[in-house]
Amino acid sequence: MRWSSGRRSENVEDRRGMGVPLIAGGGIGTVVVLVLALFFGIDPSIILQNDGPPVTAPAPSASVGADDQLRDFVSVVLADTEDTWRALFRKMNREYEDPRLVLFTGSVQSACGMAGAAVGPFYCPADHKLYLDLSFFRALRERFGAPGDFAQAYVIAHEVGHHVQVLLGISSRVREAQQRAGRTEVNALSVRQELQADCFAGVWAHHAQQTRNILEPGDVEEALRAAAAIGDDRLQRETQGRVVPDSFTHGTSAQRVRWFRTGLDAGEARRCDTFSAPSL
Repeated sequence: MRWSSGRRSENVEDRRGMGVPLIAGGGIGTVVVLVLALFFGIDPSIILQNDGPPVTAPAPSASVGADDQLRDFVSVVLADTEDTWRALFRKMNREYEDPRLVLFTGSVQSACGMAGAAVGPFYCPADHKLYLDLSFFRALRERFGAPGDFAQAYVIAHEVGHHVQVLLGISSRVREAQQRAGRTEVNALSVRQELQADCFAGVWAHHAQQTRNILEPGDVEEALRAAAAIGDDRLQRETQGRVVPDSFTHGTSAQRVRWFRTGLDAGEARRCDTFSAPSL
């Protein structure tokens, strides 16, 4: 990915080294918490509200230089999403509000509650901030076989996709519908919301490539590999040996790949209406 000459965002809040090691309860086993670390957009309070065996958050990277380069990288990607969504919102006669990206190590306090690195990257709608422990990228590469800078960019763009959903009023409508629904329908709505965020990530990639020519050979495959690595079906099969579709919250590997590709090919947010799609 061609990123080094890109604009750096001013909306990065670096809290690395300010947190404390967090022992996070979960009411769920260690394996499930590690799975949740790959579930983008999760509200950390889902984990923190439960009681259960302690899980130690992963240690921060030992390479300060590498992390400093990653800080530059995420700043450039965030800036690129800002440029893309500002332009797209103008076409919708709306004004885009930039989110802030908070870098942390170990644990972090957000308006959604205290969270540890084991939660993974998440977006908090209460403060319009993305939260990221850079050690997650190492886990994405080493544990789940999804290396590459564009795979990392996909992670950030997906979380920005949740911010777009908040600004467009989609998230509030989903929450209202979930309050009236049973558990199966709540999960089904969550799947459609997450797949839409995948599609929005693809929309960003489409416009970033058209306007700034960021893609190098193999970049798209990196993002598709990352999307496939975090499908509900694959994660459930690897951790519990069976797949339970009614418990899906983010979609299958094939669905995540399909909707990212839809956004990437079309470059239009309106093509990301997963809520009206008869088939995902």
